[in-house]
Amino acid sequence: MKKQALILDFGGVITKTLFETHRDTERALGLEPHTLTWQGPFAPETDALWQDMCADKITERDYWQMRTKQVGALIGTDWHKMQDFVMAARGKMNPLDFIRPEFLTTLAKVKQASITTAILSNELDLFYGKDFRHKLPFIDDFATIIDATYSKILKPDPRAYQAVLDALNIEAEQTVFVDDQWRNIVGAQKMNMQIVHFDVMNPANAYQNALDLLAIK
Repeated sequence: MKKQALILDFGGVITKTLFETHRDTERALGLEPHTLTWQGPFAPETDALWQDMCADKITERDYWQMRTKQVGALIGTDWHKMQDFVMAARGKMNPLDFIRPEFLTTLAKVKQASITTAILSNELDLFYGKDFRHKLPFIDDFATIIDATYSKILKPDPRAYQAVLDALNIEAEQTVFVDDQWRNIVGAQKMNMQIVHFDVMNPANAYQNALDLLAIK
């Protein structure tokens, strides 16, 4: 069956992770260089919280909630929302500074091939604020954005994937789904989507895998 849609997670897939922009965060918050040492998937053996998340002892939201409180404490602020952390770290940056260039290249190729694109995120507006998406010059290229900030249905719940399929009026087998969290990939695979587990340490390869599945050169 011909693939007709590319469905992307947002954080980590379209944007660089906060792990990758620690130095930018430190500058934005007035912290000494190398104050932030947790590295998530880049050094899981040194990040106990990340290990707990990967073992399903805590959720991804739990992980970032704890990191939010820790970083807030470093600057004497009692942050309760991940959005507070993200906006303080990235709010004054040009959004394109933390958008993956590999994504922009892939999006251009997908558009040229007349393939539909969509976002399926657990926390786009929860983390970035409801106005952030309007700062992105490519946001209107997406046919739909399903955000659990509002739906309250988190991947890997089957209903999250079904929501984007229904919005696109498409069969699961006609889609390629890309996410950096393995549990979400497993959820998509159970729905019969074609999948790409996004390696944040090799974004170019992950996007190339997606293009290959879409038969785009």
